[in-house]
Amino acid sequence: MKEPAGIRILLVEDDGNMRYILQENLVMKGYAPVPAGDGEEGLARAKAEKFGLYIIDVMLPKMDGFQLATKIRTFDDSTPIIFLTSRSSEPDRLQGFKIGCDDYITKPFSLMELDYRIQAILKRTYKTPGNEEPPVFRIGIFEFDYSLRILRAPGQSEKKLTRKEGELLRLFCEKKNALINRNFIMNHVWGNDDYFISKSMEVYLTRIRHLLKADPNLEIVNVYGTGYQLLEKK
Repeated sequence: MKEPAGIRILLVEDDGNMRYILQENLVMKGYAPVPAGDGEEGLARAKAEKFGLYIIDVMLPKMDGFQLATKIRTFDDSTPIIFLTSRSSEPDRLQGFKIGCDDYITKPFSLMELDYRIQAILKRTYKTPGNEEPPVFRIGIFEFDYSLRILRAPGQSEKKLTRKEGELLRLFCEKKNALINRNFIMNHVWGNDDYFISKSMEVYLTRIRHLLKADPNLEIVNVYGTGYQLLEKK
């Protein structure tokens, strides 16, 4: 999917001055920001309109950013989310990634840093023409439709994957039986390989293993200190 021109960004920030600065910067970069001043307003806009990116402050009135993102994920599991926050503790960062955010930026930050992070996320999310992905993978008893993020198996109901689950499974399908370096996986799917991303990746790997458990001939193996393999037994 090609990145749309003037991508619409929902910007949820309760600090009026910060919201104005961020909004003006996004406009200068060619985006179309839509501002919201609290969690409830942000949720209403997210439900009513279509966005290509959410930028959400964690400390919001009426509904905090984590609660807002959790509610958004009930009806939109694919649009990228960036959290902005002054809270940098490990539990907060891990909670953000477990909810399904794509990045977590700690205040204070520079506008240039935010711009680079937005570009990195959009580059991973929106595919350019000539770089189309194979539409269907087959592993074991499963058929994985990457474009729809649907996993099918005979006699079972279809499973809809989140975007990160889809990216992870695609990577394993492309490199079936090969050892994939854990840093490569984190950089490929998240664009980062720090400690918090590593913790988040473990959560998603557990989900993928659960999805594949119907086929005993498939196994995701942890090669200690190196990476992972999706093994398909013959």
